[in-house]
Formats: sequence, C-alpha cells, structure tokens
Amino acid sequence: MKKILALLPFVAATLTGHAFAAGEEPTVKDAIQAVDALWVIVAFALVFFMQAGFALLEAGATRMKNAGHIAGKNILSFGITTLVFWAVGFAITFGAGNSFMGTSGWFLNVADEQVNEVFGSLSWSDTPLAAKFLFQVVFAGVSLAIFWGGIAERAKLIVYFVFGAIFIALIYPIIGHWIWGGGWLAAHGKQDFAGSSVVHLTGATAALVGAMLLGPRIGKYNKDGSVNVIPGHNMVYSVLGVIILWFGWFGFNAGSTMAANGTFFPYVALTTNLAAAAGAVASLFTVWALLKKPDISYMLNGVLAALVAITASCAFVKPWAAVVIGAIAGILMVLSYLFFDRVLKIDDPVGAFSVHGIAGIWGTLSTGFFAAPDLVEKLGVGKPGLFYGGGFHQLGVQALGVASVFAFVFITSYIVLYLLKVTVGIRISREEEIIGLDISEHGTSGYPEQLPNGGTYVKNSVAEAH
Repeated sequence: MKKILALLPFVAATLTGHAFAAGEEPTVKDAIQAVDALWVIVAFALVFFMQAGFALLEAGATRMKNAGHIAGKNILSFGITTLVFWAVGFAITFGAGNSFMGTSGWFLNVADEQVNEVFGSLSWSDTPLAAKFLFQVVFAGVSLAIFWGGIAERAKLIVYFVFGAIFIALIYPIIGHWIWGGGWLAAHGKQDFAGSSVVHLTGATAALVGAMLLGPRIGKYNKDGSVNVIPGHNMVYSVLGVIILWFGWFGFNAGSTMAANGTFFPYVALTTNLAAAAGAVASLFTVWALLKKPDISYMLNGVLAALVAITASCAFVKPWAAVVIGAIAGILMVLSYLFFDRVLKIDDPVGAFSVHGIAGIWGTLSTGFFAAPDLVEKLGVGKPGLFYGGGFHQLGVQALGVASVFAFVFITSYIVLYLLKVTVGIRISREEEIIGLDISEHGTSGYPEQLPNGGTYVKNSVAEAH
C-alpha cells in the first residue's frame, strides 16, 4: 500500500497535467481528478474501438466486392473527423459564442492559459481539456460513420472528403452546441445524456438524405415495385461488429459521466446493458412474427437500435424503464426498416436511419415519459417525465429537440449533397457499381483470391475487370 501511495504524485501529475513541487503531497482532490482523467481516456478508447465494430458490421452487411472499401472508409472517416474537429468543430460545439454556435477556440491549443475559459461549457468536469477533446472527437466520428452506412456501395470517394469535412466542421457541431455546448436547446432543459439526438439522429438524418439523393443500388427494386433482398456477404463479421459496438457503448454512455468516483457510471452501464438485451430479444420476436423467420440481421440491428435509444436516457431512467425503452426500440427498428425498404423504396443498405434515426427519436422522447425525479435532480437537467407526474413539459422539450435537429440536418445535408451531385457527382457509374468499389475506386480487392489471377492484374477496363 505504501508503494502505491508513493506513486500517487506521479500518477496524479501525469493524468491532470499538474507538476508537484518537491515535498508537495497530492490531495484527495488531485487523486480524484487523476482517476477521473484515466476513466475518460479509457472511455475514449472504448468509443474509438467502435470504429472497428462499424467496419465489421458494415462490411459484413454488404457485398464482397465492396468489403475493402466499406471497412477502409472508417479509417479515412476518423482521420477527417480528427483533423477537422480539432481545427473547427470542437470550437463551434463547445467554444464560447452565442445560443446558435460557438465562435472561439479554433485550432485547439490546450496549453493556452485562457483555453478553459473559452470552453466553459465543459467546466462541469474537472478532467484535463485534452481528455475532453479526445472523448468528444470519437463521438463526432461515430456520427459521421453512421452517415456512410446509408450511402454504402454506390457513393464516390470524393463525397467522403467534401461532405465529411463539412459535416464535422458545421452540421454536427452546431447540433452539439445547441444541446451540449450551452445553446438554445440546453437553455430549455433538453435531456440527451450521451447523444441519441446529437450523435445518432444527426448522422442518421444525413444518411437518409444521402440514400434519397443517390437512389437505390442496381437490382434492389424491380419495375413492378417488388423488392429484391441484397444479402451481406458475411454474417459472422456483422455479429462480431455488433458485439464490439455493444462493448464500446459502455464507454459511450458510462463514459459520458466523465467521472469514475462515486457509483453513477456503473448505474449508467447497467441501464445501457439492460436496454440492449431487451432490444435483441424484442427485435428477433418481432421479425419472426412478421416474416416467419427469426432473421439474425434484424436482431443485430435491434441491439443497436436499443443502444441508440438508451443513449439519451441512460442516466435519467430506472432499470425497468431501460428494458421498456430498449424493447420498444427493437420493435420500432423492424417496422421502420420494412417501411422504408418496401413502402418508401429508400435503399438504406445497413438500415442507418431505422437504427440510428427512428431509435434516436424514440430514445430522445423517452425521457419525456420516463425521466425519474431523483435522477433529474441529480443531473440538474430538465424536469421529470410524464409518468412521474412531470406533465407534458419535458416531453414537449424533447419533441422540440427532435424536430429541430431533424429539420436542420436534413436541410443542410440536402443542400451540400445536392450541390455535390450537380457539380462533381456523388454516384459512381453503373459499370463501376457492377464490378464493385474495391476495384473501381481503389484498384484492389478485399478478397483477391476470388478474382482471376489472384487479383494481381491491373484494371485496364471495366470489361477486363468484370
């Protein structure tokens, strides 16, 4: 024990950035800050690892000829996110400004003596600003990753660069500022603990716009209106991807406490896990009843939909309510996916809007029903839900948030993507889509053994490659 205590000054200095003078002893506050900082970095790593989950899930849910492209875009996406969010996005999200957006803190420099004053919206946590940035940048990365799922298998690579940069520089940060950065929805008491609206509805709405403007994949819909199922090439990849995402979500939700002391972050992890489990079971039974087969892919999306839904409410609701929220999210996801696919004829290859959009809407609204008075008081955000005698006030605030986020993201995303469509184009050619993005965009295959000559040839023409 003495050896552990002797290391405390070093640990505290490393994690808090404070150097202790000779003979100076760290206080209990220093130790708490050190542990909190360590927890935030662990949570950052968990959420960052979710990119691996997206890579496996989406590659498995799409076709072999696009697998390398689908998986690899997660690396490109997070690279763009990190650079743009550091330069611009973090300032607009959390920097001092007005009720619409932050206007200070560009090109984050944590060594600046005034920097903590600029980012006063994050002052509720005592962890170092560098840790706060790292934790927030992976959230932005997840939101952008959601968008790519909706445009999978048919979008040009240029869309990743241009739309990705604009999304992280403006669209996502403005929504984040409204709710988390002291903006106008925060002033109304909008409850969104870890991002059902900020992260998931934002990314999903952009994905919906992308899917609409791109149009369906070749062969998805027949002239008579019938629908063809385009199965993914590797269900095992998708299962592993969901397991990784479920695992990473404990950093996503529980990490949003930004504090390891006390007992609250395990509580958030508990409600998160209960919701996910309920979503898995409810979605499987729902698709079984509707399609007469317990389709595994729907169960996987049911888990994710439940996790999306509980993301807003995980800190505001009791365990029993988490089960209800997760189960309803799983059911809604199945109904929504079938509706968009078979009725509206919008080709969303991984169900991005159903999983992250519809479930994000439900999760955001759920606190308006289930927010418990003691937890609301503990967090100091908003008011109790309808079922606890809080009336319709909080439900109204949550509905206002949903409508505002959807409208802003839909309009801005439509403008950006439409301008790209009429200028450089956003969809690959028919020939390129037939041979797959691995070859047409990157000149190599994720599965070269499946191609003539072991995939060692250089593509000189579409006919040769096909």
